[in-house]
Amino acid sequence: MTSTRQRPDAATADGTTTVIDVRELAYSYPRAKEPAVREMTFSVRAGEIFGFLGPSGAGKSTTQKILTGLLPGATGTVDVWGRAPRAWGRAYFERIGVSFELPNHYRKLTALENLEFFASLYEGETEDPMALLERVGLADDARTRVGRYSKGMQARLTFVRALLNRPELVFLDEPTSGLDPRNARTVKDMIAELREQGRTVFLTTHDMATAEELCDRVAFVVDGRIAVMDAPEELKLARSRRTVRVGYRAEGAALHTAEFPLDGLADDAALHTLLRTHRVESLHSQEASLNDVFVEVTGRSLT
Repeated sequence: MTSTRQRPDAATADGTTTVIDVRELAYSYPRAKEPAVREMTFSVRAGEIFGFLGPSGAGKSTTQKILTGLLPGATGTVDVWGRAPRAWGRAYFERIGVSFELPNHYRKLTALENLEFFASLYEGETEDPMALLERVGLADDARTRVGRYSKGMQARLTFVRALLNRPELVFLDEPTSGLDPRNARTVKDMIAELREQGRTVFLTTHDMATAEELCDRVAFVVDGRIAVMDAPEELKLARSRRTVRVGYRAEGAALHTAEFPLDGLADDAALHTLLRTHRVESLHSQEASLNDVFVEVTGRSLT
């Protein structure tokens, strides 16, 4: 990595601190035919959930490994709190938390023993391991060897291990993968709580629903490049049809639909007549989904 300088945390035009600042980042694996990451430029603000979205092989996990200081040899500039990750040394890992998609626990140890061991590696204060296990529904299995855990149980253990050291910046790779809806809801609520506490989250995923619900901004990644980056709502509105679709029926009749321009809707006489003379069953704006935007921008689908 070319950046070894130290400087104060950068600030955006609105005064928000920039935690991660990436400029023209590129990386190629040995003997690979194509680069995994190609001249990426982006920044992540303090206290936001930043989504890194794309299909498998897009370069998401490679970028996360570079940002966490685990993968040397990249070109370009990466600063986290004003310094290259590897330049921080051990202090960097006191301030960040990392959750990888694939579990990597000590399988012969219990869940509680795993968390207690990793907590012992930090110099600062850590969370109560049992309290974390309770939050994700693993308290009753705290003293069960991890080798007997299901994939979903291991995923929840991986997630809370990333929170052990009360990190200021959390890297999460597919945190809801393999979870049933109830446990996925718990994990998403905990991620939202991190933002409420002023912490920063770098969320790598191909799950559009999770990104749309949680992220303040998202970057669409394809073939190692960022295709587009903005707030989910802005991306959707920019590509939405400015119409309202009304589902209605006359007395005893089948369901019909009609569309009306969103502009001038308050003065649309035809809409007013429909509302007065028919039974309205549904009323929807024609907003694009985040997946619709991804398909339009990249020509690919994640579903």
